[in-house]
Amino acid sequence: MKPFNKILQLFARQRAVEKRRLGKTGLDVSVLGFGTAGIGFGGASFDRVELLLNSALDAGLNVIDTGECYMESEEYIGRAIAHRRKDFYIFSKCGHLRGLEEEPDWDNMQRLQESLDRSLRRLRTDHLDVFFLHSCPKEVLEKDEVIDFMEVAKKSGKTKFIGYSGENDAAMYAVKCGSFDVLEMSVNIADQQSIDVILPEAVKQQIGIVAKRPIANIAWRYKDCPGEYFVPYWERLKKLNYDFLEDTHGKAVEVALRFTISVPGVSTAIVGTQQPKHCEENKKIVSRGLLDPILYGAIRKRWKEVCGSDWTGQI
Repeated sequence: MKPFNKILQLFARQRAVEKRRLGKTGLDVSVLGFGTAGIGFGGASFDRVELLLNSALDAGLNVIDTGECYMESEEYIGRAIAHRRKDFYIFSKCGHLRGLEEEPDWDNMQRLQESLDRSLRRLRTDHLDVFFLHSCPKEVLEKDEVIDFMEVAKKSGKTKFIGYSGENDAAMYAVKCGSFDVLEMSVNIADQQSIDVILPEAVKQQIGIVAKRPIANIAWRYKDCPGEYFVPYWERLKKLNYDFLEDTHGKAVEVALRFTISVPGVSTAIVGTQQPKHCEENKKIVSRGLLDPILYGAIRKRWKEVCGSDWTGQI
């Protein structure tokens, strides 16, 4: 435990993360945020989560992203840092009350309301900063009922802002319908379709952008495909064959993360980990700023040369 604590202390002494405005919300968010799906699905202990989250806040990260289906994530966040509520913005999601593999809950507004109220109880707060619809399909969005539910949640004060978390046609509909303040979507070296198709419209509408999967699940580190969740990025990166991926650790992660935060419109990139040394390393990377324009342009050019018509945004 002593080496672990030492790493956390070093992490906590790092200077504050640069902040950006999250679209029209007025929230000044840290460029590097903390994603908690990994600590939920990864079975992290409460003690480790408590150390990770408090150290992240001490270092200047002020975005904590979670979801009601991320196992114990919300509960652990509430127990660990509710006493520091003024130090961070909390984002959560609804729509998969029984888990991502089960039938979603878009057809039952009562269950969605119960989900929101349960999230508030677990997180030990009276409001969320951003409340997202979680991968709700376009055909459901078009019926307006779930959007009406989100707008009522905002008017009630249970969330300051509402957002959509998802990809492709549904994300574009969410941008154009005019109801949402924030969009959360996959943006990375292996997932660039939204950069050309969706993000320009979102920026035009002054919608804040939260980038998930900003380091493409580090799928390049595997010689053989490690599992179904990694398949799309692993296969794409093999074809893209970026030179910088030859250094499978330090340089590759740095280029990938700095690429994402360099995408126009992106306000914060959420990275999850159970290892405090990764938090420290990612924060140092972000502090180096935007990627060199020549390298950024080369990555974009390579994507356009290689990408297939089926290389859509990954949920």
